[in-house]
Amino acid sequence: MEMNGAPASPDQIRVLALTNYGHFTSMLVKDFAVRGLSLHLDRLTRDCRRLFDVELDTDAVRHHVRHALAGNPEPVIVRVTVYDPALDLGTIGSDAEPSVLVTTRPARHGVSVPLRLQATRYRREIPTVKHVSVFGALMHRRRAQRAGFDDVLFTSDDGMIIEASTSNIGFVHQGRVVWPQAEWLPGITMALIDQGLDRLAATVPVSLSDLPDMEAAFVSNAGTGVRAVLSVDSTEWRTDHEVLDKVRKLYAETPGESL
Repeated sequence: MEMNGAPASPDQIRVLALTNYGHFTSMLVKDFAVRGLSLHLDRLTRDCRRLFDVELDTDAVRHHVRHALAGNPEPVIVRVTVYDPALDLGTIGSDAEPSVLVTTRPARHGVSVPLRLQATRYRREIPTVKHVSVFGALMHRRRAQRAGFDDVLFTSDDGMIIEASTSNIGFVHQGRVVWPQAEWLPGITMALIDQGLDRLAATVPVSLSDLPDMEAAFVSNAGTGVRAVLSVDSTEWRTDHEVLDKVRKLYAETPGESL
């Protein structure tokens, strides 16, 4: 755990825990390369401008990530969190000088088991920003897991599908990928899938009542890539659909960008 390339102090971390104002991106790093690195940096720049009204030095971000890797080429999940340790509850309106916190954790190996999702009505605050305030999402994930599911699927009040708790969700309909039309977080993995498809994905409204018409479902994020969804509530799908195999393959073959 490093702040601006040096070991982070407890006081610096305490501000993040107690004030909880900032944004982040998470990426899989392997052999010092990242799929969609430029998209991750664009996200950090865009969100920093929106939350702090300043421009982020992305060259410094890359340097800090390389430093935190300490020459280790093994696959790890790197989280880059941008926040200002000088801002607290009383000074949140002050001019900001955001810092870059880099944390790492081991990457998962093997194929993840398909997910069982529970639908619930919820919309994240400022859903287009990958901010650090995840209380609502985690509360609903906890409730879903306590009810016997693996994760949660967010919907609007009228049953229109938005996203999973920390992932975008996609469906297979009539042999092509379909993303729900909603205000969700623009996912990096989602963007890379779109770039790789020879038959462009559609973005259309998808409601809970449409789920029985879907042929398959999956979630996507940078940490796990593409993961099949077995069910949403009582609606189940096959998890070996050929389109899912195609999406997994094209994502796996997406070249990484060097840090």
